Amino acid sequence: MSWLIITEKQKAAERIANILFNDIKRLKKGNIVFFYSPSSNAYVIGLKGHIVELDFPKEYSNWIKTDLNELINAKPIRVEKEKEIITLLKEIAKKVEKVTIATDYDREGELIGLEALEVLRGVNRNIKFDRARFSAITREEILKAFSNLEKVDFNLAFSALARHEIDLVWGAVLTRLVSLSSGRLGKDFLSVGRVQTPTLRLIVEREREIENFKPEKYYEIFIDLGFLARHPSRYKDLESAKKVLSQIGDFATVKEFEVKRKIESKPIPFNTTEFLREASRIMSPHRAMEIAENLYINGYISYPRTDNTVYPETLDLIGIVRSFLNSYFSKEAKYVLGQKKIEPSRGKKKTTDHPPIHPTAVADKGNLTREEWAIYELIVRRFFATLASDAIWEIRVAELESNGIKFISVGRKLVELGWRKVYPYSNVEEVEIPVLKIGDKLRIREKKIEEKKTKPPPRFTPSALIKLMERLNLGTKSTRHEIIKKLISRGYIKGNPYRATPLAFAVIDVLKEKVETITLPEMTAKLEKELDEIAEGKKTKSEVVLGSRKILAEIIGRMGNLEKLKALKTLKSLEPGKNEKVIGKCPVCGKEIAIKRARKRFVGCTNYPNCRFSVPLPQKGTIYITSRTCEKHGVRILKIRGSKWAFCPICNYENLSGGIQAQ
Repeated sequence: MSWLIITEKQKAAERIANILFNDIKRLKKGNIVFFYSPSSNAYVIGLKGHIVELDFPKEYSNWIKTDLNELINAKPIRVEKEKEIITLLKEIAKKVEKVTIATDYDREGELIGLEALEVLRGVNRNIKFDRARFSAITREEILKAFSNLEKVDFNLAFSALARHEIDLVWGAVLTRLVSLSSGRLGKDFLSVGRVQTPTLRLIVEREREIENFKPEKYYEIFIDLGFLARHPSRYKDLESAKKVLSQIGDFATVKEFEVKRKIESKPIPFNTTEFLREASRIMSPHRAMEIAENLYINGYISYPRTDNTVYPETLDLIGIVRSFLNSYFSKEAKYVLGQKKIEPSRGKKKTTDHPPIHPTAVADKGNLTREEWAIYELIVRRFFATLASDAIWEIRVAELESNGIKFISVGRKLVELGWRKVYPYSNVEEVEIPVLKIGDKLRIREKKIEEKKTKPPPRFTPSALIKLMERLNLGTKSTRHEIIKKLISRGYIKGNPYRATPLAFAVIDVLKEKVETITLPEMTAKLEKELDEIAEGKKTKSEVVLGSRKILAEIIGRMGNLEKLKALKTLKSLEPGKNEKVIGKCPVCGKEIAIKRARKRFVGCTNYPNCRFSVPLPQKGTIYITSRTCEKHGVRILKIRGSKWAFCPICNYENLSGGIQAQ
């Protein structure tokens, strides 16, 4: 029987072809390379992801003339994205009797396979089809998958197709509405979406919490006994703290002393969310996923898009560890195998689509790029850590007293490394205190008061944001990193941790006032649940898509006049750009001030035109931003090349002779 195998990418096609057949020939048609086995009369073709995409008919392409209510109800069409591949599929469809879909097994992969299948069946309706399901492109996995071929999961594909259609309609309608209302067209359009907007609101509101936070002073009392002990109370005023300090004697007596051991559990296996959280310490989540996908296609790791945090019983965990005995990770492998009992950790999520992310082959460091090796090493070490023993800490707690004033000291020492021996991605912070006995009398070397301030909530790191998105059901394991990338590319957030830009504040504020629903996660989470129900066969694609269109129509009907958005037309050009360096907070509104240039260079507020604070700068010479900060204004000290004079621009404006001399 003549046979066609469809994979998601060309590299996967080549690997699978060489695993299945011994007489592979490399063929080429135009720019497309594919593979053929004469003995089996089998073709293997790698796609380039989606070969078709949804779009609106051309009559809806004019943003200004298109009625948004018509756009909501417009039926999307499929547009050929990869025409060369489609032509090749049509040609081969006439030659083959059977097709096996061997794309990635998830919603997107199933849809990609279905797109190719529909092209093939458009030419040959009698073609038979089935599905190869695997979680790693290794010889063992591929041979097993092709010996147990399954049916195509149409519900899974329809779930992905519904998401594409919903996101197309919502994104187009909301983006056009906001962009037209603000006069921001062309490359400066304002992107709005059902997932990215609630995500952006989380970042904006956190930034607002930070800006509105007013730190409060408090005082803590410490004594130095060769180790530090802290008085358990905090004091809001210095006089109260001084009064307590004056009562402390020259000695402290041990009233209680306890030594206990605390188990620090080993980490759970990597699912996509946990992987991206850890990988974000090394690089951006989007880049980490790109590299993980490449490692998977090359057979080094299992499929990186999974919710599973429980290894299946069929996975030979010990065999995988043994394969590393003569590798770069030989010491770690010997350590894991040398334990009395090997019992893998388990997370709360257990699925049957794919196992947790784990290594599937031993890689040579010289054959991978620096970034590839960093991700591969992270995955290998995490795998070992999930099989290692727990870490054990010795905790020493001392309660002391001096003239009736109580103190506490807590020491912690790592006594058994356990999983930490193979997974060095978090710091070990030990605090040493000696073994004490009740009644011991210790001389106080120093007693002191430390002034501290309450701290605002932290900005979102990539890790924290991805975790929160998962908890709120914003996006999926496969899309969250893409959403974050889009927010960065559209100028809504910047930095790491993420900071909301003035543009983000302006857009979210208007949307909250006019149609708060689309800025909240509840509606998006509801749609995500309905997409799951399509995959489970509980709902149809058409009823979920139709329901989402009705919700969108109601939202548009409530939005009304968006006059306030017109103020956003010039906002983009007033944000800090590549040549504008932020130097501190605005003394008027609290937003950022930056070095800017119009006809002359100056320091101006990024919140313009809402805030018009600005001060002039010297016009000659190259300005450097130093690491020092003005004590009065909290902004960075500047310096002119070739000059010994360093200055705060605000001080300099207030008093031209008030610059700060370089130290």
